[in-house]
Amino acid sequence: MAQYSICKIRGSSQNYYKTNEQNLINNEIMNDRYGNLISSLAEVNEKKIVLLVMDGLGDCNNDGKGTSLQRARTPNMDKLAVRGILGLSHPVAPAVTPGSGPGHLGLFGYDPLIYKVGRGVLSALGIDFPLQKGDIAARLNFCTLDNDGNVTDRRAGRISTEKNESVVKKINKEIAPPGGLEVFFQTVSEHRALMVIRGKGLDDDVPDTDPQKTGVPPLEPDRSDYSGSSTAKTVKKILDQLRDILHDEKQTNFVLARGFAMLPNWPDFEERYKLKPAAVAGYPMYRGVSRLVGIPVFSEPKSGKEVCDEVVKAMKDHTFVFGHYKYTDKTGEDGDADAKAAAIEEVDKALPVILENEPDVLIITGDHSTPAAIKAHSWHPVPLLMKVPYPVGGHSDQFNEITCRQGELGTIYAREIIPLAMAHTLKLAKYGA
Repeated sequence: MAQYSICKIRGSSQNYYKTNEQNLINNEIMNDRYGNLISSLAEVNEKKIVLLVMDGLGDCNNDGKGTSLQRARTPNMDKLAVRGILGLSHPVAPAVTPGSGPGHLGLFGYDPLIYKVGRGVLSALGIDFPLQKGDIAARLNFCTLDNDGNVTDRRAGRISTEKNESVVKKINKEIAPPGGLEVFFQTVSEHRALMVIRGKGLDDDVPDTDPQKTGVPPLEPDRSDYSGSSTAKTVKKILDQLRDILHDEKQTNFVLARGFAMLPNWPDFEERYKLKPAAVAGYPMYRGVSRLVGIPVFSEPKSGKEVCDEVVKAMKDHTFVFGHYKYTDKTGEDGDADAKAAAIEEVDKALPVILENEPDVLIITGDHSTPAAIKAHSWHPVPLLMKVPYPVGGHSDQFNEITCRQGELGTIYAREIIPLAMAHTLKLAKYGA
């Protein structure tokens, strides 16, 4: 894959460099050699692949107490480890901490270094917002500011979705869009919301305003490095209004904005792999990244049992099913390694219903690591377990980060997982004579 580097040169030269960067990205998509190779070899059959993602599954040793996966009681996954294959995966690249979008794009076989999109688009697609070409979408977190304007809680105490809806209703009633633009606000879930700006001449060269820590004020969207973006100035005007509209709210007295982006045009998953896909995902973000690559949403469960039950239902009419479970990530971000272990156990207990329906390949992994010790996403490689029909041979009776490091697969990139599953289901033709 060709490598490139674009300096962040703003001001009068901004559009030149942004246009040339986009041209380079478009060229790289056209020359996605590995992805295009797999696509050219893909063949259709009715064998079924299940990708079960425990969000944020990977961990570190939590001050010598072991990873949450080591501490969890997982008899069903451990049995699979005996006759399956183990490894670790890098969602993006070694030492790179991925967001949820890049983490899932890698799992879907799209190189995150090529296929890049802001979180706002994923949020919009996740809640079926009718995003149009040229719209700018941003993910919002309701947050709490103190009297000095510093962030005291980046997630506003994880407010209820119902509270979110009432605050969004208030915003939509009082907001006055600047400059003849349209501005839409919509609830996503809990503390998460969506902002979409619609109008002519918008750009997505707008930085995040989330400082990623407490005790400091939100970042300004029109800060000096982004002074050449007219949309950044527009966002500043909108956020100033929000500060006034929300000033009398106790927990939700401001927002943090992330992932400003426009809708991209990418290869469709079904056309790329000749798989008939379905997504089983309870949270909007993961429905959004599925729809972004053309994977339709089958259902929206949340508990481990519900996810596994719905995966089985989707298997009946689909040859690829993506099932997503969120709580391994949430407990990691809360810094609770025991709760994360319990979340893993919840999935393990529900797993037999999938095993009884015998997918030809079952992949169990995460989109990234979320160590409880860090309370955030991290760069650690992600444990990977695959039940496949043609293993070289099992080497462990446990599924965890340590046994995965010693496994048959070694350490691979997440984008290689689906091609491996396709090879094991005989969905890839031979390359060359």
